[in-house]
Formats: sequence, C-alpha cells, structure tokens
Amino acid sequence: MPPFGTGLPRGSSQFVDRSLKQSLDARCSANRSCVRLGAAQDSDSIRRRRPSSLNAMPELTQVRLVAEPLTPEAFKPFGQVVGPSDDGAAFGVHDAKLNLTNGTPRFYIMRLPKRGLKFDRITFHAKVTQCLGGLGSLPWYIAVAAPSVAPKPETEDIKVFRVPPGLFIKLECGTWHGGPLFDSDQMDFYNLELSDTNVVDHNTHVYSKSDSLEYVIEDSSL
Repeated sequence: MPPFGTGLPRGSSQFVDRSLKQSLDARCSANRSCVRLGAAQDSDSIRRRRPSSLNAMPELTQVRLVAEPLTPEAFKPFGQVVGPSDDGAAFGVHDAKLNLTNGTPRFYIMRLPKRGLKFDRITFHAKVTQCLGGLGSLPWYIAVAAPSVAPKPETEDIKVFRVPPGLFIKLECGTWHGGPLFDSDQMDFYNLELSDTNVVDHNTHVYSKSDSLEYVIEDSSL
C-alpha cells in the first residue's frame, strides 16, 4: 500500500458477507461523490481567493490517540497478527488467511520516508487482504478501524497499535488503516496486496480537508 491514493473500486471481495459488501459499495460511492464535490469546491475556492492566500493552510485540530500493545485478540476485529513458525510446520490457525483472488498478487518491499507519529487520512481496500511487516529492528504503528464503519471512522472507532519487530499484520478486506507510521528517517516494509490496489482500490478519507483535524499518536510505553 503506498499509504494513500485516489483510485476507487466498484466491488468487494467474494469473501466479504453480503451486508459488509453493501457497506463497502456505499462507502466507495460516497468517496466518489466527495471527490467530485471536493474538486469543484477547491476550484471555486481558488478562483475566489486573492493570490496571497493560495498557499494558506487551514488550522487543524490535533486529536491524540494512545497506542496499545499488539495482540491477536485486540487486533481480531481488523485482521490477524502473524509471527514466526517452525520450518516444516503445517498450515494452521496461526497462518494468515488471504484473499488474493481479485487480481494479480504483488509482493514487494515498500520504502517510506519519515512522516512522524501523526496522520490526517485513512484508507481501505475492498478487494484484497493486505499484509504489512517492517524490516529491521524498530517498532512501528498502524491506526485501524473495522470494515463495517461507514462512511468514515470517527475518533471513537479508531485504534492504534504498536507493531514490534518480528511480527506482521494482515488487514481484512475493507479494514480502514492509517500508516505505517514511525519516527525514524525512513523504513522498509514488505507488502502483499494486488498489482492494481493502488490504482483502483485505494479509498481514502482526508480528515484535514473534510474535518480540519489530524491525529497524533502517543505511546505511554516509551
């Protein structure tokens, strides 16, 4: 996943139940409306502004979210936590349950620059389960909300997890996510999704634009 983008899907995975599929389709339709409306508003706003105000940024309200430890139980509404298994072990309940049937799988190393421990947008992919894991010895953070949340996650819907080295996460189809987030200069992540996820299945709500806010992560364990 590069974390954010603009493509919009028209359907949902066959593995998502009918009510969740309807919810995802409604969210995708809402996103299309917002994109069109937002573009018109931005264009009209630019025409009305004086040249000196073109680069002005709206003042954002910062909302703090406290990161919690990553456990399989706490993360279950959003996906799976997967750790090491012995060589030769049979496939079992601790392995990632994947949905890669809606396209060509893409497994690659994603290099991200430093963004700090804050985010102003959140994304979901309706057609694929996504796996993310950090390379190296540093922890990182992911903000998530359940697939059933529509049309956008509110503050009370969002959880933030601290992902330690040696584990990766699998996001269920439709799980909202902000990140990966970290405080080092850059980090590499292995990423499993579809070849066109970032083109046709990247549905994003931008809080800084629609709600004039951004989220800041605090970690009381540090």
